[in-house]
Amino acid sequence: MTGADPLPPLRTRLRSLRPAAFGADPGGARMERIRRSPNFADGVFQNPVGARTRPSGSTLEFAKVYFRKEERARRAPTGILPVHATTYADLAETPATGLRLTWMGHSSVLAEIDGRRVLFDPVWGERCSPFVFAGPKRLHPVPLPLAALGPVDAVVISHDHYDHLDLPTIRALAGTDTVFAVPLGVGAHLERWGVSADRLRELDWNETTKIAGISLTATPARHFCGRGLRNQQHTLWASWAVAGPEHRIYHSGDTGYFSGFKDIGAEHGPFDATMIQIGAYSEYWPDIHMTPAEGMRAHLDLQGGEPLGVMLPIHWGTFNLAPHPWAEPGEWTKDAAEEAGQAVAFPRPGEPFEPAGKLPAEPWWRTVSHPIAHPWRRPRRADAVAETSSGDLDLAGGR
Repeated sequence: MTGADPLPPLRTRLRSLRPAAFGADPGGARMERIRRSPNFADGVFQNPVGARTRPSGSTLEFAKVYFRKEERARRAPTGILPVHATTYADLAETPATGLRLTWMGHSSVLAEIDGRRVLFDPVWGERCSPFVFAGPKRLHPVPLPLAALGPVDAVVISHDHYDHLDLPTIRALAGTDTVFAVPLGVGAHLERWGVSADRLRELDWNETTKIAGISLTATPARHFCGRGLRNQQHTLWASWAVAGPEHRIYHSGDTGYFSGFKDIGAEHGPFDATMIQIGAYSEYWPDIHMTPAEGMRAHLDLQGGEPLGVMLPIHWGTFNLAPHPWAEPGEWTKDAAEEAGQAVAFPRPGEPFEPAGKLPAEPWWRTVSHPIAHPWRRPRRADAVAETSSGDLDLAGGR
């Protein structure tokens, strides 16, 4: 550049300073398609029902709860998590029943369905953050290196938040032949990170694509999006219904509870297995994440109101993202399942299981958990009311 060369426009110069992890804003034909979406109005994507996406209540009160020393301690395990040492050999053998799920932690799940392999929300990074030096850090290591996972037919992304769409993971997968199924607008991030446009299937709600003979449908969810300093709400969020020749599965992504689960179940279910978000809930954001009780209700809605199939709890145990105790989602889900008569799998991170086979049921988190209060429990006997005098605290599992 010489002294006579003009400077690039200010917007171009600022964009060059933008961290790669922020991704890219949709533009051109992609943005035109977004504007035509029936789910896009007033310049933003809309939820199926109203939802407050910013924390409610007093910021000061929330800060007091979140940073209180005793509460902070409960939001982390007391020791090393019992991660299953997954190996390629574990996954090389064909599932006897045609369907096998391996929870890798948080919302990352490898689903082997009718001879195909689908990887949901893969996050292998150390932090769910745009920065390597700050942000929520893993509470356990990844069960196995990404390269040891073997070939994957499809990678499915629910939305573009950092704990679901991870830059280093996507860049590693960009060098493979896998195809990506993503909600509308999310493809802009992936293209910036090296995924070619011909390997992208970008869907609006209720649109379906076929990859390797498996149908993947983007279904509604109640959440929001955003990675950068400006949250323009120009990328969609979704849950996913996936169907093979013999099996059907569902991944909730992040969502608040809403009546649309019944419609999704009626259209695409019932499901052999559902992967349901049950962690990172709070009274400060009740519309965009489900409690375990709501997650159980969502599963039952998806199954036509009956305790069918198997529920796999996701979005818990890996990152500290909410004020509740680290192991509370597991305990609450276990109670909710017993009350509903619903089969639930509780695998250690990395532990493969087949929904039609023997389910991992041991509450493994209890060996590394602080004592847990159980405010959701109803007294089972009249004299059980006396337990409330001690705050209903017991050791995790001391029921």
